[in-house]
Amino acid sequence: MKQGISVIIPAYNESRKIAATVKAAWTIPGVKEVIVVDDGSIDGTGEKARAAGANVIDLVCNRGKGRALARGIAEARQDIILLLDADLGGSAAQGRLLVQPLLSGMVDMTVASFPSPRVKAGFGLAMALARYGTWFLTGVKMQAPLSGQRGFTKKALHFLQPLLPGFGVEVGFNVRAARRGLRIQEIPVKMSHEVTGWNLQGIRHRAIQFWHVLQALVRLFWER
Repeated sequence: MKQGISVIIPAYNESRKIAATVKAAWTIPGVKEVIVVDDGSIDGTGEKARAAGANVIDLVCNRGKGRALARGIAEARQDIILLLDADLGGSAAQGRLLVQPLLSGMVDMTVASFPSPRVKAGFGLAMALARYGTWFLTGVKMQAPLSGQRGFTKKALHFLQPLLPGFGVEVGFNVRAARRGLRIQEIPVKMSHEVTGWNLQGIRHRAIQFWHVLQALVRLFWER
């Protein structure tokens, strides 16, 4: 029987790009449902996602990326799960590259590796921490340890539960997948999304991300 694909998009105040992202996700061959988890947005993200053809799950308040993904995964009905960020716009169509190895049975988890950014968005501390932490705990070196664009078989996701909260969710995927013997493949893509700026909001976002990654690594260090 041909496997179908569930696309899950966590979204918080992404009204500017969510419609384009949803429409691009629907162009991926094999996609049977696009689920947007509106994580307490106040800018009309959910309404625009519905209008673009997504099944929208509304969370009353912002619960963070990890919990939003967990809710979406629990609702997914297909055998292949594709996670995409809400701000990809039309480049979300590149998600097709992430599902091909899964459909062929070659791997259990795929991770998108973006092109190098033209403009440096920050110091790269969270990325360095995630990369080194993943290697320290598993011996696996990853180019894109914080990539939110990932594909999984539903069976593989069973071994990665429960999802870690916040921005630590990707590190949890990395470490648990490696520890539990899942086949991981990083795949170069030409996706693009909005770069966090150097304003106060951007600095705050990077600080929270770093803190969440550090918390996740500490938890994973003691996890067996």
